[in-house]
Amino acid sequence: MSLLEARDITKKFGGLAAVSNLSFNVNKGEILGVIGPNGSGKTTVFNCISRFFPLTSGELYFKDQRIDELPAHKICDIGIGRTFQVVKPLKRMSVEENVMAGAFLRTSSMHKARLKANEIIEFCGLEKYKYREAKSLPIPLRKRLEIARSLATDPELLLLDETCAGLNPKESEEAIALIRKIRDAGMTIIIVEHIMKVMMGISDRILAINFGSMIAFGSPQEVSNHPEVIRAYLGDAYA
Repeated sequence: MSLLEARDITKKFGGLAAVSNLSFNVNKGEILGVIGPNGSGKTTVFNCISRFFPLTSGELYFKDQRIDELPAHKICDIGIGRTFQVVKPLKRMSVEENVMAGAFLRTSSMHKARLKANEIIEFCGLEKYKYREAKSLPIPLRKRLEIARSLATDPELLLLDETCAGLNPKESEEAIALIRKIRDAGMTIIIVEHIMKVMMGISDRILAINFGSMIAFGSPQEVSNHPEVIRAYLGDAYA
C-alpha cells in the first residue's frame, strides 16, 4: 500500500529544473533510500514533500489525499515529519524542552508534552542528556536530537536528510540502529544519504536521481548494478 505518491513533480528555480518530472511511491512500513551525486536534487525532493518549496508542477498524495497545496505546518499536522542536513536545535533550551516543542503539535498540555518528550528521549537513547542545553551537544547527539524532535510530532512518514553525514563509523552504526528501531516501531521512512554502504544495507528500495530526474528505482541490488547509476557516480569508463 502506497503511503506517499509523487506524480511528475517538478521544481524550477528560474530556468533551472532542480527536480524534473519525478514520479515514485513509498509503501507503508518500508525504508526508501534516495541517492544521487551532489546537486542531484535529493534535498529539493524533501523540500517539495514538506512544502518548504512549492511545486512548479506535478502532484503529491499522502494516504490518497492530494497535499501539494497545503502549507508546511499542515504537512506536519497530517503526519509527515522531517530532519534537516544542518541541525539547528533551540540552543538555549534543554534536550527535553526541544523535544517538548515538537510534542506540542499534538497537545496543549505541558504535562502530556513532557511525558511524550521523555518517552521519545528514552527511545532515542538521550536520557543522560535531557537536562543539558542543546548547544552543548556534539554533532552526533544533535543529529539524534533532530530525529527525536521530529518523532515527537507523531509522524507516520519520516524524512531523514543525511543523518549519518559527519559521523565516524561507530556513530554511523548507532544512527543506523536507531533508524531500524524507528522502522520496526511501525514508521515509514525516506532517507537521503551519501554513504552508499549505509543506503544499500538499510533500504528496502532505492530511488536514484541525477539532475533532478530518475535514473533507477528498485531493490538495492538492482539499483547498484544499473549502468546509469554507475555512470553518475563513477563516470562513463565504468558504466
